[in-house]
Amino acid sequence: MSGHHHDDDHHHHHHGHDHHHDNQYSDMQARVKALETLLTEKGLIDPAAIDAIVETYETKVGPRNGARVVAKAWVDPEFAGWLKRDATAAIASLGYTGRQGEHMRAVFNTPDTHNLVVCTLCSCYPWSVLGLPPVWYKAPAYRSRAVIDPRGVLAEFGVTLPETMGIRVWDSTAELRYLVVPLRPAGTEGLDEEALAKLVTRDSMIGTGLALSSEVLA
Repeated sequence: MSGHHHDDDHHHHHHGHDHHHDNQYSDMQARVKALETLLTEKGLIDPAAIDAIVETYETKVGPRNGARVVAKAWVDPEFAGWLKRDATAAIASLGYTGRQGEHMRAVFNTPDTHNLVVCTLCSCYPWSVLGLPPVWYKAPAYRSRAVIDPRGVLAEFGVTLPETMGIRVWDSTAELRYLVVPLRPAGTEGLDEEALAKLVTRDSMIGTGLALSSEVLA
């Protein structure tokens, strides 16, 4: 395999049949849904308010943990090395650990390889660093197409990669979840960790996006 491989790798890890983590969540979702319906019918809550809360956890609160992990890896080579060797421990050192003790693996984007995370079987997701999974992550279309046509899926997210760049697709499981460490944007040498963390989006840590350019901070 040459450095610029066109054949998009797919690393398939064995999925345990025991998906207690996600099934529990589905039961919980069903209960929450029932409660929401009841409260909405009684006029006690506005569905838009619930959507706003969920959206906040999906895009703002949840992924901030992951953004701090990535920013630290960008500024601290020692931490980046630890994250590469033992992501579970490195992430736990910042106070973020999985609820079920699942293991984390950090995959680093490079100038010639882009990483994309999917869970083909259900919707295993690194809750401890990214919060709630986005709706599309659980959608069958994303789960199957991310494997078959990762380049096409990325293009739909507005990420067009050079043909020479390989794409590696990582399949999450209940036991092992992935965090993508996006490339640090150019021109951010002078920024501190806090400012850098603002450039790390949820999608860039799943691989369906890139880190933002420092212009957003201006």
